[in-house]
Amino acid sequence: MKKVTKLMLVAGLSLALVGVGNSGALNNVSSAASAPLKVGRVEAAAHGTKCFTVAVAVVQNGVIVAASLDDYQFLSTDVAKGVPNSDKDFGQNYKDPNVVLASKKTNSKYYSEHMAEAAGSTVAYDKNLAAIEKFATGRTIKSLEQTLTYKSAEQVVDAVSGATLVDTHGYLKAILDAAKAAK
Repeated sequence: MKKVTKLMLVAGLSLALVGVGNSGALNNVSSAASAPLKVGRVEAAAHGTKCFTVAVAVVQNGVIVAASLDDYQFLSTDVAKGVPNSDKDFGQNYKDPNVVLASKKTNSKYYSEHMAEAAGSTVAYDKNLAAIEKFATGRTIKSLEQTLTYKSAEQVVDAVSGATLVDTHGYLKAILDAAKAAK
């Protein structure tokens, strides 16, 4: 009896799938996964005038599916690790040999301690950027643009759970610009 029930179930499912296949219903299905991924990258002044930000956004069907941020600034060699080749020919062109161009994300421990002392920051630098990246991920370009257009800088900081950076608006604008530049 069990074999007969299983055979009937398989036969019924097969007929149902064949029927759907012939109806054309499956021919018009498009998957978000089949849409191309586009990558955009920009350099921006998201955080003042003493550093620059590199923002990357991956976009699919107008939706930001991934985002990445990092700031680069000249930092003292006794507290920071410089970008690759800082200790080689590239670094020979630094005006002051006691500073290197450095990623704030790579040097998050130092930079977070510095921000805690200088500005009373309670959230680590890399955690702040991760919260901003997470906020942008899953939003449409249009939605992020509207958020930045209609909310004040303070409201944007409040909207991004887990981020306390005063320049959250600037970082999100950099992600938006990267998303718009995606090709």
